[in-house]
Amino acid sequence: MKPLVSIIVPVFNAEKYIKRCLDSILNQEYKDFELLLIDDGSTDASPELCDQYAASDGRIKVIHKPNTGVSDSRNQALDLAQGTYIQFLDSDDWITPDATKLFVRCADSSDCDMVISDFYRVIGENLSHKGDIEKEGLLTREEFADFMMENPADFYYGVLWNKLYKRDIIDAHHLRMDPAISWCEDFMFNLEYLRHCKTVYALQVPIYYYVKTKGSLVNQSWSISNTIKMKLNVFDYYKQFYREVYDEEAYENIRLQVYRFFLASAKDNFVAPGSKKLGKERHYAAAEAVDAEGIVIEFYRYRKLFERYCETIAIKNGLSLDELYVLLYLTQGVSITGLAQLSDLSGLSKKVLSTAIQKLEKKNLLRKTTIKRNRYQFTILPLAEPILQDLETAQADFDTARFAGFSSHDLVKYGEYTEKIKQNMQNILKS
Repeated sequence: MKPLVSIIVPVFNAEKYIKRCLDSILNQEYKDFELLLIDDGSTDASPELCDQYAASDGRIKVIHKPNTGVSDSRNQALDLAQGTYIQFLDSDDWITPDATKLFVRCADSSDCDMVISDFYRVIGENLSHKGDIEKEGLLTREEFADFMMENPADFYYGVLWNKLYKRDIIDAHHLRMDPAISWCEDFMFNLEYLRHCKTVYALQVPIYYYVKTKGSLVNQSWSISNTIKMKLNVFDYYKQFYREVYDEEAYENIRLQVYRFFLASAKDNFVAPGSKKLGKERHYAAAEAVDAEGIVIEFYRYRKLFERYCETIAIKNGLSLDELYVLLYLTQGVSITGLAQLSDLSGLSKKVLSTAIQKLEKKNLLRKTTIKRNRYQFTILPLAEPILQDLETAQADFDTARFAGFSSHDLVKYGEYTEKIKQNMQNILKS
């Protein structure tokens, strides 16, 4: 049976970091994929490492070939790919555990032709969240082109690795990388692909860790004339794309904006303000606690697993986890009229809750009406409805993870035992 996703990783002398990359792929929550490793004539231990991984997982295919460059490596992988969707990684980068799941979910739910995501930009021990489109959702090709025109040289638009592609579009139009080009070849592939797209889904969750270890045009020994020729060549593709997207009159109106491409430079060499220490970007569980035993640890595991799925929702909607949890607590069928009651239910301090509620009010997601001193009425506003729907998805993901491997009979028995335990606890707590 063919896999739904083909994940393509070109490999060249990557022994120092290939394990991190491959482990992040094999640890994906989404399992229906094939992994194509294209060893591009590596002279270090990369070929052996790739073969070792392939021997341990049947989803991995390794192709060893002479060194012909990354574009040719990707092309050979595209020739072999069987998936409905295509996902790319570079061997020195890695992805979040939910990356492929989120890609596929967006593609399937929206029936779009491409998904584009935010990503983490990593330099040393620091990272920052990078993206360009500020609102998540489905865009027409024209809407996407408008966004790209404002910032064409940003990695967000130019690279392959923060996108999910449809293989039937790639195959139907014989789209491949140009091995003769060594600068902006990814961007040119994207422009060619976009010419055959109708819709693009913008995912605002960062799911890819891009590590600054690669060279750039700036630090290569290229002559000025070669650089200009390269940029002119890329611009021809860029201009042609906009000529196809817009009619003649509309193109004339935006022609000067298109020519701003010449003033743009690839933004790949900095970490934006607001950067964080690597490892602090998500709320990870402590490995030693996850493996420990005891009732407190059991609560900890339950909380951290649920937090894992909620955090994606929080990032997507520009909320803190505390803000997200306040919305969740207010939907649990309990009549909450005060901070003390909400604090008791949530385990959060009154100060934390008060701050979270104020932020939710400013975002027009929640209204707090004073009934009398220290008594309030909380109303979740219509703008919060999509977030509540996302929370339902998070809870479904949480249950899917917990009950992985359960048969239908197991689930029925679990439900019966859980109900009995709940009744026992209710009886004690009410007495």
